[in-house]
Amino acid sequence: MRVAVFTGSHAGPPSHAEAAAAFARGLADAGVGIVYGGGNVGLMGVVADAALAAGGEVVGVIPQHLVDDEVAHPGLPRLEIVQSMHERKAVMADLSDAFVALPGAAGTLEELFEAWTWGMLGLHAKPTALVDVDGFWQPLLAQLRRMVDDGYLDAARLDALGVVPDAAGLLEFVAAYRHPQRKWTAPPPAP
Repeated sequence: MRVAVFTGSHAGPPSHAEAAAAFARGLADAGVGIVYGGGNVGLMGVVADAALAAGGEVVGVIPQHLVDDEVAHPGLPRLEIVQSMHERKAVMADLSDAFVALPGAAGTLEELFEAWTWGMLGLHAKPTALVDVDGFWQPLLAQLRRMVDDGYLDAARLDALGVVPDAAGLLEFVAAYRHPQRKWTAPPPAP
């Protein structure tokens, strides 16, 4: 099993780096591989370093322009170099059995929402979750609940988005996951 980990290219507060490292070690200790953005910076680098140090499988997927900027992690046993950010996300999705977001910024949100949306549209049936470090995702969850309340988001879709504290919580969520019916389905054929 492999999990796509979306997270920041900045380190954030020390508690976030500590949680990211513990999360990566937890996955490695459970024999779960990590697929991530291939960088050596921020929480991305923390995740890769911690998983590698724990003997875990780590696969990086990075666009050539970021390799050119010397952002690629030099210690990865497997680094997939792609041409675009779009290709990066597609390759990460293909290589992964689940998606999870640790704290991050706009790029983390974009990756998370694309993976979650692909599931809603029936492009995959893989679990998607948030690791809620220090309540980081609570404002986002409040906004998502508002979307449900205002009729923009089906409550079943929000319920299917995992909110977990750590690697063990993610693995429990994945083991119990039941994918909701896809958002759009063709009407039954006319009699």
